Amino acid sequence: MKASDLFIKALENEGVEYIFGIPGEENLDLLNSLQDSSIQFILTRHEQGAGFMAATYGRLTGKVGVCMATLGPGATNLVTPAAYANLGGIPMLMITGQKPIKKSKQGRFQIIDVVHMMEPITKCSKQVVNGNNIAAVLRQSFKLAVQERPGAVHIELPEDIAREEVDEQLFPVRKTYYPIARNESLQNALKMLYEAKMPLVLIGAGANRRCIGSAMKEFIDKLGIPFFMTQMGKGVVSEFHPLYLGTAALSENDYLHCAIDRADLIINVGHDIIEKPPFIMRQGGTKVIHINFSPSSVDDTYFPQLDVTGDVARNLNSLTQLTQKQEHWDFTYFMRIKDQSQAHIVKYFKDERFPILPQRALKDIRDVLPKDGILTLDNGIYKIWFARNYKCYLPHTLLLDNALATMGAGLASAMAAKIVHPDKKVIAVCGDGGFMMNAQELETAVRLELDLVVIILNDSAYGMIKWKQEGMGFDHFGLDFKNPDFVQYAKAYGAMGYRPTSCDEFGSILNDVIDRKGVHLIDLAVDYSLNHAILNELLKNKTCLT
Repeated sequence: MKASDLFIKALENEGVEYIFGIPGEENLDLLNSLQDSSIQFILTRHEQGAGFMAATYGRLTGKVGVCMATLGPGATNLVTPAAYANLGGIPMLMITGQKPIKKSKQGRFQIIDVVHMMEPITKCSKQVVNGNNIAAVLRQSFKLAVQERPGAVHIELPEDIAREEVDEQLFPVRKTYYPIARNESLQNALKMLYEAKMPLVLIGAGANRRCIGSAMKEFIDKLGIPFFMTQMGKGVVSEFHPLYLGTAALSENDYLHCAIDRADLIINVGHDIIEKPPFIMRQGGTKVIHINFSPSSVDDTYFPQLDVTGDVARNLNSLTQLTQKQEHWDFTYFMRIKDQSQAHIVKYFKDERFPILPQRALKDIRDVLPKDGILTLDNGIYKIWFARNYKCYLPHTLLLDNALATMGAGLASAMAAKIVHPDKKVIAVCGDGGFMMNAQELETAVRLELDLVVIILNDSAYGMIKWKQEGMGFDHFGLDFKNPDFVQYAKAYGAMGYRPTSCDEFGSILNDVIDRKGVHLIDLAVDYSLNHAILNELLKNKTCLT
Protein backbone atom coordinates (compact mmCIF):
# COMPACT_ATOMS: atom_id res chain seq x y z
CA MET A 1 0.00 0.00 0.00
CA LYS A 2 0.98 3.63 -0.32
CA ALA A 3 2.93 5.04 2.64
CA SER A 4 0.53 7.96 3.13
CA ASP A 5 -2.37 5.47 3.30
CA LEU A 6 -0.49 3.52 5.97
CA PHE A 7 0.14 6.76 7.88
CA ILE A 8 -3.62 7.49 8.01
CA LYS A 9 -4.43 3.88 8.97
CA ALA A 10 -1.92 4.14 11.80
CA LEU A 11 -3.62 7.34 13.02
CA GLU A 12 -7.00 5.58 12.86
CA ASN A 13 -5.47 2.72 14.84
CA GLU A 14 -4.62 5.26 17.56
CA GLY A 15 -8.23 6.46 17.72
CA VAL A 16 -7.59 9.86 16.12
CA GLU A 17 -10.86 11.69 15.44
CA TYR A 18 -9.67 15.04 14.07
CA ILE A 19 -6.69 16.57 12.32
CA PHE A 20 -6.53 20.36 12.50
CA GLY A 21 -4.32 22.19 10.06
CA ILE A 22 -3.32 23.90 6.85
CA PRO A 23 -1.82 21.59 4.22
CA GLY A 24 0.83 22.54 1.70
CA GLU A 25 1.96 20.83 -1.47
CA GLU A 26 4.26 18.56 0.55
CA ASN A 27 1.19 17.18 2.41
CA LEU A 28 -0.97 16.45 -0.64
CA ASP A 29 -0.45 12.67 -0.63
CA LEU A 30 -1.39 12.59 3.05
CA LEU A 31 -4.40 14.83 2.42
CA ASN A 32 -5.53 12.59 -0.43
CA SER A 33 -5.25 9.53 1.81
CA LEU A 34 -7.34 11.35 4.43
CA GLN A 35 -10.34 11.72 2.08
CA ASP A 36 -11.82 8.30 2.75
CA SER A 37 -10.74 8.13 6.38
CA SER A 38 -12.93 8.15 9.50
CA ILE A 39 -10.75 11.05 10.66
CA GLN A 40 -12.28 14.49 10.13
CA PHE A 41 -9.94 17.12 8.70
CA ILE A 42 -10.59 20.65 10.02
CA LEU A 43 -9.04 23.39 7.94
CA THR A 44 -7.99 26.43 9.98
CA ARG A 45 -6.85 29.93 8.95
CA HIS A 46 -3.47 29.83 10.70
CA GLU A 47 -1.24 27.01 11.89
CA GLN A 48 -1.31 28.45 15.41
CA GLY A 49 -5.09 28.03 15.45
CA ALA A 50 -4.68 24.40 14.39
CA GLY A 51 -2.06 23.76 17.07
CA PHE A 52 -4.09 25.36 19.86
CA MET A 53 -7.18 23.41 18.81
CA ALA A 54 -5.25 20.13 18.79
CA ALA A 55 -3.74 20.91 22.19
CA THR A 56 -7.15 21.72 23.69
CA TYR A 57 -8.54 18.48 22.29
CA GLY A 58 -5.68 16.67 24.05
CA ARG A 59 -6.26 18.59 27.28
CA LEU A 60 -9.97 17.79 27.40
CA THR A 61 -9.83 14.16 26.31
CA GLY A 62 -6.45 12.93 27.54
CA LYS A 63 -5.92 11.56 24.03
CA VAL A 64 -3.40 12.90 21.53
CA GLY A 65 -4.62 15.94 19.59
CA VAL A 66 -3.27 16.03 16.04
CA CYS A 67 -2.41 18.99 13.80
CA MET A 68 -0.75 19.31 10.43
CA ALA A 69 1.28 21.91 8.55
CA THR A 70 3.57 22.08 5.58
CA LEU A 71 7.34 22.61 5.68
CA GLY A 72 9.18 25.88 6.37
CA PRO A 73 6.82 28.70 7.39
CA GLY A 74 3.97 26.28 8.10
CA ALA A 75 6.15 24.34 10.51
CA THR A 76 7.59 27.43 12.19
CA ASN A 77 4.04 28.62 12.90
CA LEU A 78 3.57 25.50 15.04
CA VAL A 79 6.45 26.38 17.37
CA THR A 80 4.25 28.32 19.81
CA PRO A 81 1.55 25.61 20.05
CA ALA A 82 4.33 23.03 20.49
CA ALA A 83 5.71 24.91 23.48
CA TYR A 84 2.15 25.53 24.74
CA ALA A 85 1.39 21.79 24.77
CA ASN A 86 4.77 20.66 26.03
CA LEU A 87 4.94 23.08 28.95
CA GLY A 88 1.24 22.54 29.72
CA GLY A 89 1.54 18.76 29.93
CA ILE A 90 -0.84 18.26 26.97
CA PRO A 91 -0.57 15.30 24.54
CA MET A 92 -0.28 16.55 20.95
CA LEU A 93 1.16 15.32 17.66
CA MET A 94 2.36 17.71 14.95
CA ILE A 95 2.75 16.38 11.41
CA THR A 96 4.77 18.47 9.00
CA GLY A 97 5.69 17.91 5.36
CA GLN A 98 9.08 18.20 3.73
CA LYS A 99 10.61 18.30 0.24
CA PRO A 100 11.81 14.97 -1.19
CA ILE A 101 14.86 13.77 0.72
CA LYS A 102 16.17 11.30 -1.86
CA LYS A 103 16.16 13.56 -4.91
CA SER A 104 15.07 17.19 -5.21
CA LYS A 105 15.29 19.83 -7.93
CA GLN A 106 14.46 22.81 -5.72
CA GLY A 107 17.75 23.28 -3.90
CA ARG A 108 17.23 24.69 -0.38
CA PHE A 109 13.96 26.48 -1.20
CA GLN A 110 11.82 26.66 1.99
CA ILE A 111 13.97 24.04 3.69
CA ILE A 112 14.96 24.46 7.32
CA ASP A 113 15.86 21.76 9.82
CA VAL A 114 12.39 21.39 11.35
CA VAL A 115 13.22 18.19 13.22
CA HIS A 116 16.03 19.81 15.21
CA MET A 117 14.04 23.03 15.59
CA MET A 118 11.29 21.06 17.35
CA GLU A 119 13.55 18.93 19.54
CA PRO A 120 13.98 21.39 22.46
CA ILE A 121 10.22 22.02 22.75
CA THR A 122 8.86 18.49 22.27
CA LYS A 123 9.25 15.08 23.87
CA CYS A 124 10.27 13.61 20.52
CA SER A 125 10.90 14.94 16.99
CA LYS A 126 11.56 12.55 14.09
CA GLN A 127 11.73 12.44 10.33
CA VAL A 128 10.35 9.36 8.57
CA VAL A 129 13.09 8.17 6.21
CA ASN A 130 11.52 4.83 5.27
CA GLY A 131 7.81 4.28 4.70
CA ASN A 132 7.96 0.85 6.31
CA ASN A 133 8.87 2.54 9.62
CA ILE A 134 5.69 4.64 9.75
CA ALA A 135 3.68 2.34 12.03
CA ALA A 136 6.50 2.02 14.56
CA VAL A 137 7.32 5.75 14.55
CA LEU A 138 3.68 6.68 15.10
CA ARG A 139 3.06 4.09 17.83
CA GLN A 140 6.15 5.25 19.73
CA SER A 141 5.24 8.91 19.29
CA PHE A 142 1.69 8.42 20.61
CA LYS A 143 3.03 6.41 23.53
CA LEU A 144 5.47 9.17 24.45
CA ALA A 145 2.88 11.93 24.03
CA VAL A 146 0.47 10.50 26.63
CA GLN A 147 3.00 9.20 29.16
CA GLU A 148 3.51 11.37 32.23
CA ARG A 149 4.47 14.11 31.85
CA PRO A 150 2.36 14.34 28.63
CA GLY A 151 3.53 16.68 25.91
CA ALA A 152 4.05 17.44 22.25
CA VAL A 153 5.66 15.15 19.68
CA HIS A 154 6.55 15.90 16.06
CA ILE A 155 6.81 13.77 12.91
CA GLU A 156 8.12 15.03 9.58
CA LEU A 157 6.88 13.11 6.53
CA PRO A 158 8.79 14.00 3.32
CA GLU A 159 6.68 13.90 0.17
CA ASP A 160 8.74 11.21 -1.57
CA ILE A 161 8.49 8.94 1.48
CA ALA A 162 4.70 9.53 1.54
CA ARG A 163 4.50 8.11 -2.03
CA GLU A 164 6.48 4.93 -1.36
CA GLU A 165 4.93 1.50 -1.66
CA VAL A 166 5.07 -0.20 1.74
CA ASP A 167 3.87 -3.30 3.54
CA GLU A 168 0.78 -2.85 5.71
CA GLN A 169 1.68 -3.16 9.38
CA LEU A 170 0.08 -1.77 12.53
CA PHE A 171 0.96 -2.14 16.20
CA PRO A 172 -1.70 -2.73 18.86
CA VAL A 173 -2.35 0.16 21.25
CA ARG A 174 -1.74 -0.90 24.83
CA LYS A 175 -2.56 1.01 27.98
CA THR A 176 0.28 2.13 30.24
CA TYR A 177 -0.09 1.36 33.94
CA TYR A 178 1.80 3.40 36.51
CA PRO A 179 3.47 1.89 39.59
CA ILE A 180 2.33 2.73 43.09
CA ALA A 181 4.39 4.15 45.93
CA ARG A 182 6.23 1.82 48.30
CA ASN A 183 4.79 1.37 51.76
CA GLU A 184 7.84 3.11 53.24
CA SER A 185 7.00 6.27 51.28
CA LEU A 186 3.35 6.17 52.40
CA GLN A 187 4.38 5.65 56.03
CA ASN A 188 6.72 8.64 55.85
CA ALA A 189 3.85 10.73 54.51
CA LEU A 190 1.63 9.45 57.32
CA LYS A 191 4.25 10.43 59.90
CA MET A 192 4.53 13.97 58.49
CA LEU A 193 0.73 14.32 58.46
CA TYR A 194 0.40 13.22 62.08
CA GLU A 195 3.22 15.50 63.23
CA ALA A 196 1.65 18.52 61.53
CA LYS A 197 -0.70 20.83 63.38
CA MET A 198 -2.01 22.90 60.45
CA PRO A 199 -1.74 20.91 57.18
CA LEU A 200 -3.07 22.17 53.84
CA VAL A 201 -3.76 20.41 50.54
CA LEU A 202 -2.68 21.94 47.21
CA ILE A 203 -4.15 20.59 43.94
CA GLY A 204 -2.11 21.17 40.76
CA ALA A 205 -2.35 20.61 37.01
CA GLY A 206 -1.29 16.97 37.16
CA ALA A 207 -4.43 16.17 39.15
CA ASN A 208 -6.52 17.74 36.39
CA ARG A 209 -4.80 15.78 33.65
CA ARG A 210 -5.72 12.40 35.02
CA CYS A 211 -9.09 13.36 36.48
CA ILE A 212 -8.33 12.15 39.99
CA GLY A 213 -11.09 14.30 41.46
CA SER A 214 -12.98 11.49 43.19
CA ALA A 215 -9.86 10.21 44.98
CA MET A 216 -8.91 13.78 45.90
CA LYS A 217 -12.38 14.55 47.27
CA GLU A 218 -12.46 11.37 49.38
CA PHE A 219 -9.10 12.31 50.91
CA ILE A 220 -10.28 15.84 51.73
CA ASP A 221 -13.70 14.77 53.01
CA LYS A 222 -12.36 12.04 55.29
CA LEU A 223 -9.59 14.12 56.84
CA GLY A 224 -11.31 17.51 56.76
CA ILE A 225 -8.14 19.27 55.55
CA PRO A 226 -8.73 22.60 53.74
CA PHE A 227 -7.41 22.84 50.18
CA PHE A 228 -6.43 25.34 47.53
CA MET A 229 -5.59 25.15 43.81
CA THR A 230 -2.99 26.18 41.32
CA GLN A 231 -4.43 27.94 38.29
CA MET A 232 -4.33 24.78 36.16
CA GLY A 233 -5.67 22.65 39.00
CA LYS A 234 -8.97 24.51 39.13
CA GLY A 235 -12.06 22.34 39.27
CA VAL A 236 -10.47 19.00 40.28
CA VAL A 237 -12.60 19.30 43.41
CA SER A 238 -15.55 21.68 43.36
CA GLU A 239 -14.54 25.16 44.47
CA PHE A 240 -17.92 25.46 46.14
CA HIS A 241 -16.73 22.80 48.63
CA PRO A 242 -16.81 24.22 52.19
CA LEU A 243 -13.08 23.47 52.65
CA TYR A 244 -11.95 25.32 49.50
CA LEU A 245 -9.77 28.30 50.47
CA GLY A 246 -8.98 29.78 47.06
CA THR A 247 -6.74 29.66 44.01
CA ALA A 248 -3.11 30.79 44.05
CA ALA A 249 -3.20 33.18 41.09
CA LEU A 250 -0.19 35.01 42.57
CA SER A 251 2.98 33.55 44.06
CA GLU A 252 2.72 35.53 47.30
CA ASN A 253 0.94 38.34 49.17
CA ASP A 254 -2.67 37.29 48.45
CA TYR A 255 -5.07 36.61 51.33
CA LEU A 256 -4.66 32.92 50.60
CA HIS A 257 -0.94 33.22 51.34
CA CYS A 258 -1.75 34.16 54.94
CA ALA A 259 -3.00 30.58 55.31
CA ILE A 260 -0.13 29.13 53.28
CA ASP A 261 2.45 30.94 55.42
CA ARG A 262 0.80 29.72 58.64
CA ALA A 263 0.58 26.08 57.49
CA ASP A 264 3.29 23.74 58.74
CA LEU A 265 2.70 21.12 56.02
CA ILE A 266 1.42 21.28 52.42
CA ILE A 267 0.30 18.06 50.72
CA ASN A 268 1.03 19.05 47.13
CA VAL A 269 -0.88 16.86 44.65
CA GLY A 270 -0.06 17.04 40.96
CA HIS A 271 2.03 20.20 40.92
CA ASP A 272 5.25 20.76 39.03
CA ILE A 273 7.46 23.81 38.70
CA ILE A 274 6.34 24.55 35.13
CA GLU A 275 3.38 26.44 36.59
CA LYS A 276 3.91 29.87 38.05
CA PRO A 277 4.71 29.07 41.71
CA PRO A 278 1.56 29.04 43.89
CA PHE A 279 3.85 29.70 46.84
CA ILE A 280 7.58 30.08 47.42
CA MET A 281 9.30 27.61 49.74
CA ARG A 282 11.89 28.94 52.16
CA GLN A 283 14.54 27.12 54.16
CA GLY A 284 13.18 26.20 57.57
CA GLY A 285 9.63 27.09 56.51
CA THR A 286 6.55 25.06 55.64
CA LYS A 287 7.26 21.41 54.81
CA VAL A 288 5.93 19.89 51.58
CA ILE A 289 4.91 16.37 50.54
CA HIS A 290 5.09 16.04 46.75
CA ILE A 291 2.50 13.57 45.39
CA ASN A 292 2.83 13.12 41.64
CA PHE A 293 3.55 10.64 38.87
CA SER A 294 7.25 11.49 38.93
CA PRO A 295 9.69 12.90 41.50
CA SER A 296 9.88 16.62 42.17
CA SER A 297 12.32 18.86 40.32
CA VAL A 298 14.21 20.94 42.84
CA ASP A 299 14.74 24.66 42.36
CA ASP A 300 15.00 27.77 44.55
CA THR A 301 11.23 27.99 45.02
CA TYR A 302 10.37 24.31 45.46
CA PHE A 303 12.32 21.59 47.32
CA PRO A 304 9.88 19.11 48.95
CA GLN A 305 10.91 17.07 51.97
CA LEU A 306 9.17 13.92 50.66
CA ASP A 307 8.21 12.53 47.24
CA VAL A 308 5.32 10.05 46.94
CA THR A 309 5.49 9.00 43.29
CA GLY A 310 3.48 6.78 40.97
CA ASP A 311 -0.22 6.48 40.19
CA VAL A 312 -1.61 9.55 41.96
CA ALA A 313 -5.18 8.32 42.39
CA ARG A 314 -4.13 4.96 43.82
CA ASN A 315 -1.57 6.54 46.13
CA LEU A 316 -4.19 9.00 47.36
CA ASN A 317 -6.61 6.13 47.97
CA SER A 318 -3.93 4.36 49.99
CA LEU A 319 -3.25 7.46 52.08
CA THR A 320 -6.96 7.97 52.62
CA GLN A 321 -7.30 4.43 53.96
CA LEU A 322 -4.22 4.72 56.17
CA THR A 323 -4.82 8.18 57.63
CA GLN A 324 -7.22 9.18 60.38
CA LYS A 325 -8.36 12.69 61.22
CA GLN A 326 -6.28 14.07 64.09
CA GLU A 327 -7.75 15.93 67.05
CA HIS A 328 -4.71 18.21 67.29
CA TRP A 329 -5.21 19.54 63.76
CA ASP A 330 -6.49 23.09 63.98
CA PHE A 331 -8.02 24.74 60.93
CA THR A 332 -9.71 27.67 62.68
CA TYR A 333 -7.27 30.21 61.27
CA PHE A 334 -7.61 28.85 57.73
CA MET A 335 -11.39 29.21 57.81
CA ARG A 336 -11.10 32.78 59.10
CA ILE A 337 -8.78 33.55 56.18
CA LYS A 338 -11.31 31.93 53.84
CA ASP A 339 -14.01 34.29 55.12
CA GLN A 340 -11.72 37.33 54.79
CA SER A 341 -10.63 36.30 51.29
CA GLN A 342 -14.20 35.68 50.17
CA ALA A 343 -15.32 39.09 51.41
CA HIS A 344 -12.49 40.66 49.38
CA ILE A 345 -13.27 38.63 46.24
CA VAL A 346 -17.00 39.42 46.08
CA LYS A 347 -16.57 43.13 46.83
CA TYR A 348 -16.99 44.31 43.22
CA PHE A 349 -19.34 41.60 41.94
CA LYS A 350 -22.26 44.05 41.83
CA ASP A 351 -20.32 47.16 40.85
CA GLU A 352 -22.24 49.12 38.21
CA ARG A 353 -19.44 51.28 36.76
CA PHE A 354 -18.88 51.08 33.02
CA PRO A 355 -16.55 50.30 31.32
CA ILE A 356 -16.99 47.13 33.35
CA LEU A 357 -14.64 45.88 36.06
CA PRO A 358 -13.23 42.40 35.37
CA GLN A 359 -14.63 41.27 38.74
CA ARG A 360 -18.16 42.17 37.63
CA ALA A 361 -17.70 40.63 34.19
CA LEU A 362 -16.59 37.27 35.55
CA LYS A 363 -19.48 37.21 38.03
CA ASP A 364 -21.98 37.73 35.19
CA ILE A 365 -20.27 34.97 33.17
CA ARG A 366 -20.34 32.58 36.14
CA ASP A 367 -24.04 33.29 36.64
CA VAL A 368 -24.93 32.48 33.04
CA LEU A 369 -22.79 29.35 32.55
CA PRO A 370 -24.19 26.04 33.88
CA LYS A 371 -22.04 23.88 36.14
CA ASP A 372 -20.61 21.96 33.19
CA GLY A 373 -20.23 25.02 30.95
CA ILE A 374 -16.70 25.65 29.66
CA LEU A 375 -14.89 28.98 29.84
CA THR A 376 -11.63 29.41 27.92
CA LEU A 377 -9.24 32.30 28.50
CA ASP A 378 -6.64 33.91 26.32
CA ASN A 379 -3.76 35.47 28.23
CA GLY A 380 -3.82 38.86 29.91
CA ILE A 381 -4.29 40.61 33.23
CA TYR A 382 -7.89 39.37 33.42
CA LYS A 383 -6.53 35.83 33.81
CA ILE A 384 -5.45 36.69 37.37
CA TRP A 385 -8.95 37.93 38.20
CA PHE A 386 -10.60 34.84 36.75
CA ALA A 387 -8.17 32.47 38.47
CA ARG A 388 -8.76 34.14 41.85
CA ASN A 389 -12.45 34.98 41.62
CA TYR A 390 -14.13 32.52 39.24
CA LYS A 391 -15.20 29.27 40.91
CA CYS A 392 -15.42 25.96 39.06
CA TYR A 393 -17.76 23.10 39.85
CA LEU A 394 -16.02 20.53 37.65
CA PRO A 395 -12.61 19.74 36.09
CA HIS A 396 -11.72 21.31 32.73
CA THR A 397 -14.46 23.94 32.92
CA LEU A 398 -11.99 26.84 33.09
CA LEU A 399 -9.23 26.42 30.51
CA LEU A 400 -6.37 28.82 31.10
CA ASP A 401 -2.67 28.58 30.40
CA ASN A 402 -0.32 29.02 33.33
CA ALA A 403 2.66 27.34 31.70
CA LEU A 404 3.67 29.07 28.45
CA ALA A 405 0.97 31.72 29.09
CA THR A 406 0.78 32.64 25.43
CA MET A 407 -1.60 35.11 23.86
CA GLY A 408 -3.69 34.02 20.89
CA ALA A 409 -4.99 30.67 22.18
CA GLY A 410 -8.32 31.61 23.75
CA LEU A 411 -10.60 31.57 20.70
CA ALA A 412 -9.11 28.38 19.22
CA SER A 413 -9.38 26.65 22.61
CA ALA A 414 -13.08 27.50 22.81
CA MET A 415 -13.64 26.16 19.30
CA ALA A 416 -11.99 22.85 20.16
CA ALA A 417 -13.94 22.64 23.43
CA LYS A 418 -17.19 23.02 21.49
CA ILE A 419 -16.12 20.34 19.01
CA VAL A 420 -15.29 17.92 21.83
CA HIS A 421 -18.40 18.82 23.85
CA PRO A 422 -21.07 20.01 21.38
CA ASP A 423 -23.77 19.70 24.06
CA LYS A 424 -22.06 22.11 26.49
CA LYS A 425 -22.17 25.90 26.65
CA VAL A 426 -18.80 27.43 25.74
CA ILE A 427 -17.56 31.00 26.21
CA ALA A 428 -14.18 32.41 25.18
CA VAL A 429 -12.83 35.45 27.02
CA CYS A 430 -10.01 37.25 25.20
CA GLY A 431 -8.23 40.53 25.63
CA ASP A 432 -8.29 42.72 22.55
CA GLY A 433 -4.56 42.15 22.09
CA GLY A 434 -4.74 38.36 22.30
CA PHE A 435 -7.91 38.13 20.21
CA MET A 436 -6.31 39.95 17.29
CA MET A 437 -3.41 37.50 17.20
CA ASN A 438 -5.69 34.76 15.82
CA ALA A 439 -8.91 36.65 15.11
CA GLN A 440 -9.13 35.06 11.65
CA GLU A 441 -10.29 31.80 13.27
CA LEU A 442 -13.73 33.42 13.57
CA GLU A 443 -14.19 32.31 9.96
CA THR A 444 -13.37 28.73 10.97
CA ALA A 445 -15.88 28.86 13.82
CA VAL A 446 -18.61 30.18 11.52
CA ARG A 447 -17.78 27.65 8.78
CA LEU A 448 -17.98 24.79 11.30
CA GLU A 449 -21.35 26.14 12.50
CA LEU A 450 -20.21 26.20 16.11
CA ASP A 451 -22.46 27.67 18.80
CA LEU A 452 -20.03 29.92 20.61
CA VAL A 453 -19.86 33.15 22.61
CA VAL A 454 -16.69 35.25 22.33
CA ILE A 455 -16.19 38.12 24.78
CA ILE A 456 -13.45 40.64 23.98
CA LEU A 457 -12.31 42.64 27.02
CA ASN A 458 -11.43 45.86 25.23
CA ASP A 459 -9.04 48.39 26.78
CA SER A 460 -7.17 49.30 23.54
CA ALA A 461 -3.86 48.30 25.12
CA TYR A 462 -1.68 45.44 26.26
CA GLY A 463 -3.18 45.63 29.74
CA MET A 464 -1.05 43.02 31.49
CA ILE A 465 2.17 44.82 30.59
CA LYS A 466 0.69 48.21 31.50
CA TRP A 467 -0.08 46.76 34.94
CA LYS A 468 3.50 45.52 35.27
CA GLN A 469 4.78 48.87 34.01
CA GLU A 470 2.82 50.70 36.69
CA GLY A 471 3.90 48.26 39.39
CA MET A 472 7.55 48.91 38.54
CA GLY A 473 7.08 52.67 38.77
CA PHE A 474 7.46 53.34 35.04
CA ASP A 475 5.39 55.77 33.01
CA HIS A 476 2.80 54.29 30.65
CA PHE A 477 4.52 54.11 27.29
CA GLY A 478 4.42 52.08 24.10
CA LEU A 479 1.46 49.81 24.91
CA ASP A 480 -1.65 51.55 23.54
CA PHE A 481 -3.22 50.81 20.16
CA LYS A 482 -6.42 51.26 18.15
CA ASN A 483 -8.82 48.41 17.48
CA PRO A 484 -11.09 47.72 14.52
CA ASP A 485 -14.85 47.89 14.94
CA PHE A 486 -15.24 44.43 16.45
CA VAL A 487 -19.00 44.34 15.86
CA GLN A 488 -18.54 44.93 12.13
CA TYR A 489 -15.54 42.60 12.13
CA ALA A 490 -17.71 39.78 13.50
CA LYS A 491 -20.46 40.47 10.99
CA ALA A 492 -17.95 40.37 8.12
CA TYR A 493 -17.32 36.71 8.96
CA GLY A 494 -21.01 35.88 9.33
CA ALA A 495 -21.05 36.06 13.13
CA MET A 496 -23.21 38.33 15.26
CA GLY A 497 -21.67 41.34 17.03
CA TYR A 498 -22.73 43.32 20.10
CA ARG A 499 -21.37 46.33 21.99
CA PRO A 500 -23.05 46.83 25.40
CA THR A 501 -22.92 50.27 27.00
CA SER A 502 -23.73 49.25 30.58
CA CYS A 503 -23.30 46.32 32.95
CA ASP A 504 -27.02 45.57 32.81
CA GLU A 505 -26.97 45.55 29.02
CA PHE A 506 -23.98 43.19 29.02
CA GLY A 507 -25.82 40.81 31.35
CA SER A 508 -28.93 40.95 29.18
CA ILE A 509 -27.00 40.26 25.97
CA LEU A 510 -25.06 37.41 27.59
CA ASN A 511 -28.23 35.76 28.89
CA ASP A 512 -29.73 35.99 25.41
CA VAL A 513 -26.84 34.71 23.28
CA ILE A 514 -25.77 31.83 25.53
CA ASP A 515 -28.78 29.82 24.31
CA ARG A 516 -28.70 30.91 20.67
CA LYS A 517 -27.19 29.20 17.65
CA GLY A 518 -24.14 30.54 15.88
CA VAL A 519 -21.08 32.58 16.82
CA HIS A 520 -21.73 35.67 18.94
CA LEU A 521 -19.02 38.25 19.68
CA ILE A 522 -19.40 40.81 22.47
CA ASP A 523 -17.10 43.84 22.39
CA LEU A 524 -16.97 44.66 26.12
CA ALA A 525 -15.18 47.81 27.30
CA VAL A 526 -13.21 46.96 30.45
CA ASP A 527 -11.92 49.12 33.30
CA TYR A 528 -8.52 48.01 34.63
CA SER A 529 -8.00 51.05 36.83
CA LEU A 530 -8.11 48.97 40.04
CA ASN A 531 -5.44 46.46 38.94
CA HIS A 532 -2.54 48.32 40.52
CA ALA A 533 -4.45 49.50 43.58
CA ILE A 534 -5.62 45.98 44.48
CA LEU A 535 -3.04 43.53 43.11
CA ASN A 536 0.07 45.62 43.78
CA GLU A 537 -0.80 47.82 46.74
CA LEU A 538 -3.76 46.47 48.74
CA LEU A 539 -2.63 42.83 48.73
CA LYS A 540 1.02 43.63 49.38
CA ASN A 541 0.20 45.93 52.28
CA LYS A 542 -2.66 43.96 53.79
CA THR A 543 -2.44 42.67 57.37
CA CYS A 544 -2.96 38.95 57.91
CA LEU A 545 -5.32 37.98 60.68
CA THR A 546 -3.64 37.06 63.94
